[in-house]
Amino acid sequence: MISWWKRSLARQFIGFILLALVASQVLSFLISWDEQDKALKAASKSEFFTRTGSITRLMEVIPTELREEVLQASETSTTRFWLTTGPPADLVAWRRSATSHLVRPIRNAVALPPEWGLGSASGQLEAARSVETKISATAGMPEWIQAGGTLWPLDQPARYTDLVTSNGSGSGMGMAVQLKSGLWLNTAYFKSVGTPWWRSPSLYSFALSAVTLSVIVILATARITRPMRQLAVAADALGRGENVPPIPESGPDDIRLTAVSFNRMQQRLHRYVEDRVRMLAAIGHDLRTPLTSLRLRAEFVSDPDVQHRMLDTIDEIQAMTEATIAFAKGEASTEETRTVDLCALVESICHDLGDLGHKVEFTESKKTHYRCRPGALRRAIRNLVENAVRYGGSASVSIVETATGFDILVKDHGPGIPEEMRDKVFSPFFRMEKSRNRETGGIGLGMSIARAIVRHHGGDIELSSNNPGLMVCVHLPKMDRANIRHRQDAMAAQWTL
Repeated sequence: MISWWKRSLARQFIGFILLALVASQVLSFLISWDEQDKALKAASKSEFFTRTGSITRLMEVIPTELREEVLQASETSTTRFWLTTGPPADLVAWRRSATSHLVRPIRNAVALPPEWGLGSASGQLEAARSVETKISATAGMPEWIQAGGTLWPLDQPARYTDLVTSNGSGSGMGMAVQLKSGLWLNTAYFKSVGTPWWRSPSLYSFALSAVTLSVIVILATARITRPMRQLAVAADALGRGENVPPIPESGPDDIRLTAVSFNRMQQRLHRYVEDRVRMLAAIGHDLRTPLTSLRLRAEFVSDPDVQHRMLDTIDEIQAMTEATIAFAKGEASTEETRTVDLCALVESICHDLGDLGHKVEFTESKKTHYRCRPGALRRAIRNLVENAVRYGGSASVSIVETATGFDILVKDHGPGIPEEMRDKVFSPFFRMEKSRNRETGGIGLGMSIARAIVRHHGGDIELSSNNPGLMVCVHLPKMDRANIRHRQDAMAAQWTL
């Protein structure tokens, strides 16, 4: 079974474009995420050491009574400073102390209006409280790291540690610096993780891009596939024997060339059929002269029995010639296609034959609109009903609507047709009745004409046993878009197999 997304060119285009968009976004995210994370951490660490060094120098030169005021004035929404009299011996206890200071309100917090969308110090504090800033030691981490090198060029001894949360909701850094006065300057920096990726503006941007691309693709594919749909409808109508006007030769070059080829093919088919009809008409016209000559010569035959047989043979040849011409003209019929009530058409045939004294029964059904060439279809159904009456004595006719079309059932209770002969009865001039009597067996073109007409409507005729008798089923398809798509899917499945 063909996948649902393969049924539409627009769906395939949208799927491929969205897949390419997702792949490019993921690759871009993976490439930039690691580098961006490292750059942010390096910048934060440099800023942390620089700020701590500046506060350390300041603590060495200002009066003791101003130190607390200066420290509080230097705090930010992510950084806290405090002084202790002793070194931080226990790292776990120090981290708990850092947690309590990080959730402490700061004096210089500015509450910005929410409509500014820039956040605030109090907003950062609430974010820290929302994750509860459960800072804990990472397994295997050393107690303290001695700060030095280019990050810490001061003479004051300093210890450094990383701060992480147990649930990975944020990260930070901590330092303890011994001042010359013997006090210890403690610094803690912590920042919670920002907006999750599934709620980030980049995701909204991706969704907006996907919707925009989908709309563009739908409009583009609609413009591309419109000529293809016109071509499909025209090809189906041509297969039903309708006179299809030339389709517009527009669109991209590939589709335009397909339309040009279709129009040329249609012209060649019509020319071929017309040439064949003219040829057969010419043959029929030319045969009349020798047949007339033979008829005149037969009049001079003295033996009445021989004369009668010769005239019968001449009449049979003439009838076959005229039937052949009528058959060819029927295939090349230029009757206009229009919508009729199929039930009323079949019922009128049954009533006409009933008025002639034939036993024909029609089962009433609901009104059914069908687009066809009513004259040709009437001829085909009449041939089938007449055959049922001729060989079965009576006929029962009904119409059954199916999912894909309509079935006209013609049943009789005659001798039937052997299964191995059911295909041969559609051959021109084939007759089950071997007497060659045109009154009982006809010419042998009735079934051929009926099948040709039904196939020109896109349908077919099937023969089956009626136990006893024969059942003839005329399949007429519904010519709606769903049925055309059903046929295209069936053809595609056959090509796939």
